[in-house]
Amino acid sequence: MAERVRDYMVLQVEHLPETARVSEAIRQLTRSRHHGLPVTGEGGRLLGFVSAKELLRHANQPDLHLRNIIRPGTYTATPDMSMDDAARIMFRYGLRDLPIINDRGILVGILSNLDVVRSHFERATPMKAETMKRLLNDRYGFTFRLRRGLVPIEGLKPTQWKVYEDELEGRRYELERGFAEPVLVIHKGGDWILVDGHHRALAAREMGLRQLQAFILDCDAPADFAKVEIGLERLAREHHLNRLEDIQVDRSGHHPLIEVTTQLIRRFEAEDPHHRPAPTSERSD
Repeated sequence: MAERVRDYMVLQVEHLPETARVSEAIRQLTRSRHHGLPVTGEGGRLLGFVSAKELLRHANQPDLHLRNIIRPGTYTATPDMSMDDAARIMFRYGLRDLPIINDRGILVGILSNLDVVRSHFERATPMKAETMKRLLNDRYGFTFRLRRGLVPIEGLKPTQWKVYEDELEGRRYELERGFAEPVLVIHKGGDWILVDGHHRALAAREMGLRQLQAFILDCDAPADFAKVEIGLERLAREHHLNRLEDIQVDRSGHHPLIEVTTQLIRRFEAEDPHHRPAPTSERSD
């Protein structure tokens, strides 16, 4: 089934009333992480969108109401629109944010380009789950069902003995912004065997979260499956991995992804020890 906008849109939308003055809008936009905000009228009806560029144009007219400076109307989507179609709209018109309205024109959510990227990542995990299903069936003769749900972080049994501090930092950044694909686990007896998502799980634990979204593989013959030690469990046993805190955090090396993406920065730093990359070269909204 095609993913819908309603599955990824943010429901709590920061917006501005049409009666807000330019000075008020500038203050609110400066405090937010957005590059523009929807403008609403009576009853939450969407009237348009005000960008930072439009506010800059009228910065010397601080008392003007937004209704006097915005162009009426804006690109929108509905909750039932497919994510692929919404992504095409954003791509074609160069939009960072796409307001979502209901059939009465009321603002009910917003979709950012990060939400589109998040939907792309979340499509990848079920593919990994299908591969794991086939592997378990071929190797052990069991069949599995795939479902999505919440799993307890403290109940996760790791199968990876090392993670990287720089990737942990990246995962914390993603989690803070709701941008992290579900982990992949195998449900076996009372255990939640963590197959994919060790950085995500450890970052979530450090942030004080208690549960994570997960794609869960359930065996169709749980009693028989519980008697078999699969390869991932043997790997965990050999490395004395029982809980997330047993994972080693490498604070000196680099995760392979970070190793590749930061090599130019590190080369400049080697040539000029005083060089520091601009903040925007690290991450930006």
